[in-house]
Amino acid sequence: MTAERLTRRAILGGAAVAFGAAAVGPVLAQEGSTEFAPPASSTVRNNISSFRMLDWRGYFDNTRNGAILVDITSRALHYWSEDQSIYRLYPSSVPLSDELTRKGRTEVVQKVVNPPWRPTPSMKERNPEWPDVVEGGSPDNPLGTRALYLSWTYYRIHGTHDTRKIGRRSSNGCIGLYNEHVEELFGMTKVGTQVLLI
Repeated sequence: MTAERLTRRAILGGAAVAFGAAAVGPVLAQEGSTEFAPPASSTVRNNISSFRMLDWRGYFDNTRNGAILVDITSRALHYWSEDQSIYRLYPSSVPLSDELTRKGRTEVVQKVVNPPWRPTPSMKERNPEWPDVVEGGSPDNPLGTRALYLSWTYYRIHGTHDTRKIGRRSSNGCIGLYNEHVEELFGMTKVGTQVLLI
């Protein structure tokens, strides 16, 4: 029985390795490349090229006060400094649903270190057990260590202590970043930085 089990495991393990190699093989466009190419026969639609560097000119008339582009589809935040000497690309969390998503142009109107978190009225309606406030600096604070308040009521670009949320549709409307990324972005932005959500 043990020999049979080992043989079955060996066969299944070998098949898994062979399948994995076949699946991964055609993905890289060229050895050492960071670009990916889908298999020619693939009918699955993949989001393989969305998390890439972008040029600000396709989205903004200028970079006065700096510019932030949030791409909801690729779950990425792009930042350009006013003089265009700095460009950053960060993975982000985005709203759970289209109903919670707001798109368009806004700007940074306030910057807060260790912001307190208060659920919106609609959040409290959906989750009445949530606290009315979580003070800044708390490891349970959903806004993390920094927040950029936007001109839209209740919308923020903020950090998060729950790193599982980054790269997912997981927020109630805000854009979330790893705390170390939002701290870097916080240092580069100013009140008046342009923001576009697409």
